[in-house]
Amino acid sequence: MRSLIPALFPALLALGTVASAPASAQKYDTTSPVCKTNYRWGGEDTDCGYTSLAQCQASASGLAAMCINNPYYAGPPSGGRSREPGRARRSGY
Repeated sequence: MRSLIPALFPALLALGTVASAPASAQKYDTTSPVCKTNYRWGGEDTDCGYTSLAQCQASASGLAAMCINNPYYAGPPSGGRSREPGRARRSGY
């Protein structure tokens, strides 16, 4: 039994290393509203750098690709500012 523990130690160490490997990154970026998925031999690649479906479809033309609305899009950044600088909002209406 005592000789079995040192023999199993490298295997347990390797298992702990694999179990603590970092998870893969999120597939969709949260800053762009449209994503294009390119399908190719060996897998797929997703690019979420498009601001409209038309822009994405122009890029995907002639490729094995598909454009979708980004399900993780967070929306435009909110800075807490009014719509037009220099104009005050009216209240009481």
